[in-house]
Amino acid sequence: MSGSHRIETDSMGDVEVPQGALYQAQTQRAINNFSISDLTMPDVFIQALSYVKQAAARTNLELQLIDDKVAHAIIDSCQLIIDGAYSDQFPIDVFQTGSGTSSNMNVNEVIATLASQQLGTTVSPNDDVNRGQSSNDAIPTAIQVSAAVTCHQQLLPALKHLEQALEQKSQHVGEYVKTGRTHLMDAMPMTLGQELGGWQSQIEHARNGIEQTLDNVSALAQGGTAVGTGINTHPHFAAIFTKNIAIATAVPFSTSSNFFYSMSSQDAVVALSGQLKTLAVAIMKISNDLRWMNSGPLAGLGEIELKPLQPGSSIMPGKVNPVIPEAAAMVAAQVIGNDATITVAGQSGNFQLNVMLPVIAYNLLQSISLLSTAAVQLADKAIMTFTVRDEHLKQALSKNPILITALNPVIGYLKAAEIAKKAYKEQLPIIDIAEQETNLSRAELESLLDPKKLTQGGIAN
Repeated sequence: MSGSHRIETDSMGDVEVPQGALYQAQTQRAINNFSISDLTMPDVFIQALSYVKQAAARTNLELQLIDDKVAHAIIDSCQLIIDGAYSDQFPIDVFQTGSGTSSNMNVNEVIATLASQQLGTTVSPNDDVNRGQSSNDAIPTAIQVSAAVTCHQQLLPALKHLEQALEQKSQHVGEYVKTGRTHLMDAMPMTLGQELGGWQSQIEHARNGIEQTLDNVSALAQGGTAVGTGINTHPHFAAIFTKNIAIATAVPFSTSSNFFYSMSSQDAVVALSGQLKTLAVAIMKISNDLRWMNSGPLAGLGEIELKPLQPGSSIMPGKVNPVIPEAAAMVAAQVIGNDATITVAGQSGNFQLNVMLPVIAYNLLQSISLLSTAAVQLADKAIMTFTVRDEHLKQALSKNPILITALNPVIGYLKAAEIAKKAYKEQLPIIDIAEQETNLSRAELESLLDPKKLTQGGIAN
């Protein structure tokens, strides 16, 4: 043993651990075994697992299964980690044992060391910190706790913020009339308010889907221990644990109605990931619409102008790009990819345990974090700040041959098609050709072809 290392012992024997490390033998074995990537478990997951250990200590204390001083030392040590301290003490690779046992023991060992330092006596990572638990129920529980907490604290507020931004922007620019588009081709007119309202509804529906799946995510596996039977756990442990973690996190957690389901599958989390993918699809759609509407400024659609945030080219002076929608679209692509990983990982529930839990946790929490930030950025730096190029909207509307659709009930589809083709060929406003080709007066045509009226649907009159 060198001066920079100490010897720690576990059931497999001795192992050298860095002198200043708070973790012990099992963590060091995992560090030695899993040198696969530079990815480690997210801080919010470590904090959630610390919430699990803290709630377990409170539960064991209530059930008189652990010494009072030891329990309080564990509770205090957990709070330090929850508050963000010692984040450098959790170095284990995401690509580790599929149950997450290495991360469970990493947290157990750090808490045990901190509690031992506080008491001046030895606190066991297994017998004290991990009492009434197994990696097999603690890790699924930590995944669900971390997901539920970050959704409630970050994602859902971010989505409501984006919805409010869309509603507020619609109030300011909603009356502008523009050319609708289907197949990227000119279609009947609509208002910007109608377009933004469609976006807002997409986000609202995605948020509702996430909220619905959180009911299942909030039903926790803790209490099932090794295979779901609850071996070595007090019969009241699960119910008291759930009460304690709900109080600590201010999230309405419940006890799973079937531990075998919650431990052998990750279906609840796969369903949440699917809703996150749906949100990503909505973010992608909105981002792409913004990019198209902003395109130009001369040779594109040029309907809106996004706020210029940075130079867009290292060689073309004056070029400005739609950087926020582009960034949000990349977030959406990442989340869709994360969902594919979670879907494959969710299939690895072999008998009584899923064995891809760490990679599920990593990808799920990354998706929640990315979508939370992207929603706020999209709201604040794109939706709220774009301006409308009304003259471009009017120019496109005046020459839109599809306006003739409003005359179908009056002159018939075939005659209307003939007028539309002629207007397009001669590059003249549709009203001019309609005046030439029909018996309708200019005043009648102005009323029938009024773009503002056409946004309201129904039969023109």
